[in-house]
Amino acid sequence: MAKPSWHLDRRTFLRGTGVSLALPLLDAMTNRGQAAERSERPRRICSVYFPFGVSLPPDDHEHSEWNWFPQGEGSEFRFTKTLSSLKSLRQDVTVLGGLSHPHGRSIGGHDTGDIFLTGASLKGSSYANSISLDQLVAQQIGDQTRFPSLTLSSDGGVGEPTRSTTLSFSRNGRPIPALSKPQQIFDRMFGEGDGEIQTQRRKLESSGTMLDLVLEHSRSLKRRLGKQDQQKFDEYIASVRAIEQRVERSQRWLDIPKPEIDSSSLALESSPEGPMEYIRTMYDLIYLAFQTDTTRVATYMLGQVAGATTVANTFPAFLGLAGNWHGLAHGAGKKGGYENLGRFDQFLAEQLSYFLTRLKETPEGDGSMLDSTLVFYGSSNSRTHNNHNYPLVLAGGGQLGLKHGQYLRFTEKTPLSNLFVTMLDRLNVSRDSFADSTGEMSELLA
Repeated sequence: MAKPSWHLDRRTFLRGTGVSLALPLLDAMTNRGQAAERSERPRRICSVYFPFGVSLPPDDHEHSEWNWFPQGEGSEFRFTKTLSSLKSLRQDVTVLGGLSHPHGRSIGGHDTGDIFLTGASLKGSSYANSISLDQLVAQQIGDQTRFPSLTLSSDGGVGEPTRSTTLSFSRNGRPIPALSKPQQIFDRMFGEGDGEIQTQRRKLESSGTMLDLVLEHSRSLKRRLGKQDQQKFDEYIASVRAIEQRVERSQRWLDIPKPEIDSSSLALESSPEGPMEYIRTMYDLIYLAFQTDTTRVATYMLGQVAGATTVANTFPAFLGLAGNWHGLAHGAGKKGGYENLGRFDQFLAEQLSYFLTRLKETPEGDGSMLDSTLVFYGSSNSRTHNNHNYPLVLAGGGQLGLKHGQYLRFTEKTPLSNLFVTMLDRLNVSRDSFADSTGEMSELLA
């Protein structure tokens, strides 16, 4: 049967000189009925990591409300102050406790970031890793999008063995370089090609923004759309405009030179909103990549454990918290330490909530983008240097067969890789096992 004249191909782009901007899913792209639409809806995965563990005061401590893990268990749990920003998303998230990678329990406390998504055994001097969860997914579905995967980190590059600045590892266990500069990420995703980026930047400098370059094409395309699609189109254009502006602001913050000695002086050189602007920009870029189906696989390493030399290690100072991230984690047991680290944990959770809310508030088919997206968030330490009981959140996937609104606690008999096998199955990625997995997690299945 011939396509109606108003039907748009799913891969339609807005084009300007040197740039191309993918479109979100519109009704004009899915005119073959709800069943067909549901079967073709993208399934996505985003994994986010933070280092050094979390605040875990005892239950009878005066600052027990800054414990990262909820009170209670199962569906009767209660968020503490730390994860309170997730309250409105309660039915879209599951908090998981007790999980860890068995191979990580006996290695250095700052060595486990490398295996957060691999579960590998780092033995000997070679530190041979294995394929990460995201890259396994990208192998099977990456050819359906412009980019097989998007690898981001606050520090960029690959780092060094056991101090990697990337979560992603190839099938041979080699680190995949992460992107850290928002402008570079935006250009790479929406430029015509890497060779066009410098030309594109010169054109953007003279014309204003990427949207200015595609404005003429966007007007002609909009006239072909129905009323509902025109509204979606306008909302999308406004969203891209806002993200462009945030990219510009966060890039200015990132380009401020770091002080050589006293990190406390950072607050004198930049707005305390700097880290929030930067982290939200990174989340915005992932959101935009998912919305336009530029990729369906993303990772973001908020920070790593190399210490004072990293960009992310300075984040707490911008928020008025004394010291750096590493020092904040080590001081958790000292006077006021649980609350100080808890407030930073809370800040990170608020940025996650921002990202999840954007996905949840974006309609897609008969649900939302969050319904077809798995978001995995957490650390490979409970307390700093402790490789047990990872603080973890799994969100989304409501239309992929997952059940949420619960706090699940496991024993060490259950490896974290069981969660990965469950996630792979929900993404329709064929895999009987992953690393040291022993089966799926039935507790998460609807």
